[in-house]
Amino acid sequence: MTYPDRFYPVIDSIDWLKRLVALGVGTVQLRAKDLDLAAATALVRSALAVTRGTSTKLVVNDWWQAAIDAGAEHVHLGQEDLAGADVPAIRRAGLTLGLSTHDDDELDVALDHAPDYVALGPIYETTIKVMRFGPQGLERIRTWKKRVGAIPLVAIGGITLERAPDVYASGADSIAVVSDVTRHADPDQRVRDWLALAARQG
Repeated sequence: MTYPDRFYPVIDSIDWLKRLVALGVGTVQLRAKDLDLAAATALVRSALAVTRGTSTKLVVNDWWQAAIDAGAEHVHLGQEDLAGADVPAIRRAGLTLGLSTHDDDELDVALDHAPDYVALGPIYETTIKVMRFGPQGLERIRTWKKRVGAIPLVAIGGITLERAPDVYASGADSIAVVSDVTRHADPDQRVRDWLALAARQG
C-alpha cells in the first residue's frame, strides 16, 4: 500500500475523521490549531482510537510531541514547525515524516531531513489560509518531482477534483485536499469521486 495515498484529505476534527474512515479513505491528515500539548495529545489519542483496526493511516499535523506521546505512526511538519522540532526524537519513535515546501530553499531544508514525502503548495490560489507564497502551478510540480526523485510528492492548495488529472499528470504522487471536500455540498459523494479517480491513477 502506498503512503501517502493518492487522495489525501486534510481535516480538523474527529467528526470529519470518522466520516472519512467510514468511506474507506486510506490516508487522512488531522490538522488542529490553537491547542496546548495536553489537548493535542488527547485529540491524537481519540483520533487513533477511530482509525485503529481500519485501513486508514492517521497523519498528525505539527503536533510531533503529541504524536509521539499518543503512539501515532505518521507526522507532517511545516517549515516553521520543523525548525523547532526534535527530528531525531521523531525518527527514534518510528514515525514517518512529511514536510511542507514552498520554494527552493525550503526544499533543500526538507531533503536534508530525508523525508518520507515532500508536499508542495499552494498549487492554485487557496482561501483556506493566508499564504506568503503565490500559486506554484503545474510546472513547479514537474520541477519538484525531478528534484525529489523517488520520494513521494504531495501537491496541495486549491486543487479540485476537476483539476486533479492535470496535477497527477504533472508528477504529483498524491493530492492533499481540504475545501474541495469539507466545503462541498455533498462531501461523501465528493470523497467517493476522489477515491474513484485516485484508483484510476494506479
